[in-house]
Parts: sequence; C-alpha cells; structure tokens
Amino acid sequence: MQTILLAEIGENHYGNWDLCRGMVREAAASGATFVKFQTYTSEQFGSDHPWYSEFKKVEMPEEIHFEMQALCRELDVGFLSSTFTTRSTAFLVDRMGCDALKLASSRVPDLDLLTYINSRADQVKTAYLSTGMATLDEVRTAVDHLDRIDEPYLLHCTSQYPTEDEGVNLRAMLTLRETFPEHRIGFSDHSRGLDACLAAVAMGAELLEKHFTYSTRMPGDDHEGALTPESMKELVHRVVRIETMLGSPEKKPVPAETRAIDALRIPMREVDFDIP
Repeated sequence: MQTILLAEIGENHYGNWDLCRGMVREAAASGATFVKFQTYTSEQFGSDHPWYSEFKKVEMPEEIHFEMQALCRELDVGFLSSTFTTRSTAFLVDRMGCDALKLASSRVPDLDLLTYINSRADQVKTAYLSTGMATLDEVRTAVDHLDRIDEPYLLHCTSQYPTEDEGVNLRAMLTLRETFPEHRIGFSDHSRGLDACLAAVAMGAELLEKHFTYSTRMPGDDHEGALTPESMKELVHRVVRIETMLGSPEKKPVPAETRAIDALRIPMREVDFDIP
C-alpha cells in the first residue's frame, strides 16, 4: 500500500499496558505504517481541567514509551507520538530519538510549540499536523512556523468524536492541497466506517489516520469511529485496489485496450436500416 496509515491507539488502552501491547501487535499485523500514541501528563493540563482525572488514568509513563517503541521496532512498524509541549517534544526527540512528530489539531494555534519544533529541524524531519477546528489563515500561520521541516504533512480533520457524515467535509482537503501545493496532504478521520477514508484516497490523500481499537462498542469517545483489526485489514485491501484504479494522470490507451482498438476502430459501412 502506498498510502501511509497511522493507527492511533491514543487513549484507547485505558492505561492497561497489556491491552496496549496487544493493540500494537494487532495494528502492526493488520497493515499499519505507524502505531501512534500521545505524549503528555495530566499535570500539563492542570488539576483544574475538567478531564484531569481521565487524563491521569491514561497518561503513558516514560518507561512505557520506550517499551512501545521497542515493540514497534520488533514488529517492523513505525512508532509515532503526538506532542503537546516543548518538554514532551524534547523528550521524544532527545531521549527517544524520534525524527517524526504528530501535532494534534489543538496545537495549530500554539505558535511557541511550533517555533520550538521548527528549531529542532536538524533532528525532526517530518511533522504531521492535523487541522481540525482551524481556519485556513490559522493553518497558513502554522505552516509558516514549520518552514524548516523537511517533510510537513497537513491532515484535514474534524474534531468531533465520532464525526457525523455532514461534518466530514472532505472537499476542505482539496483546499489544503490547492493552498499548500508543496506540502503532502492527508486525512485524519473520526467518522464511522471506511467510506470517508476510501473517498479521501480517491481524492488524493497520501496519508490516513484513524483511531484503533478492539471493538467500536468499547466505552470512550475514540472507539466508535475507530478501526478494528478486521476493518483495518479491509481498509488496506480496499485502498490498494483504489490505488491500482487511480493509475496514471496520463491520458492514453492502457495496455488492456489493445484488443479493443483492433476490434472496434474499424471503418463502418454505410448501410440502410430500419428505425423501429
């Protein structure tokens, strides 16, 4: 599959590291390019945050970061994590040696963080920036603050969990491509099922991101719109077929048309016939 596929485990492990290990193994076996986590502590949000206690349950300790990175390496799947602060960025880059970072939609207006990541462009070669909740002008500003990154990706996204059909708004992805022709464009999907991802690939997305879970009926906002091992395998199969169908932008006969040319491009004789 040419399309990059990010399997977002995020908080779907519930802080159960045996469950997390199993998810990594399933995502790798199901065709993910990267398995993605989130690097934060509940203290970064503050104890007065309404979701503080929930964040506390699912924050991933440093030692688990290293364990998951090693497991990804063993399974030949990429390790990727979302960063939210300069401190978590320094941890991922300096201590874990990451040369690619994910930036959640909430970080689009965080110019201090973007500036810091840009200053680490000697080590950070790839940045995947989701653009949920953002205006085009906000995306422009964010892009300007990541101008030293070798491979910046812009991901169309809707920050609704799960995203209803009318909120998917895939045509906005085309606007990103037209506005930022030098950037690679992708789609971070929170909708139910596979349709939005398949449509995005047909429209030119080079990367797909989607949450990963064992069951879409598990409790939590990030499960209903997620991929399971079974649906990820189906997505990979169908994306490969779409990639084959997309073919080349060059308009000319494909090899399979040779027989049709010989059989159908013949002079037609003028004969009388009755029109019923």
